[in-house]
Amino acid sequence: MISQVLKVIIHRIVNGEFVWERLRGDGGMPSSHSATVASVAVSTGFVAGWDSPVFAVAFFVAIIVMHDAMGVRQETGKQAKVLNNMLMIMQDAFENELTPEETLKEFVGHTPLQVFVGCGLGILIGILMNFR
Repeated sequence: MISQVLKVIIHRIVNGEFVWERLRGDGGMPSSHSATVASVAVSTGFVAGWDSPVFAVAFFVAIIVMHDAMGVRQETGKQAKVLNNMLMIMQDAFENELTPEETLKEFVGHTPLQVFVGCGLGILIGILMNFR
């Protein structure tokens, strides 16, 4: 939840406008997926032990999720942007209005910096939640 709220704030600072969709949307700074899996992995290390098989699974799941956020999902967002541009050209040519449901979502992946910051946030939250 913290990373999702930060997305709204950071988007406001960078773009000068509040976009409440950022609160529940994919993509953006920081990566909520990365924050979540990093926090789970750190918490698992504290609870189950840093040398436990459960921590090893949580760690590798976190790596896979973060890699996917930067790889496949980032490329999907780039492709959506190109396809949306093509749809706009077709819309202008045929004077046909597209509904929001007919356009593709462009914020689906993350840059390496967004994943890194999300991971750092998740590690920090995992540590803070396990010190009582």
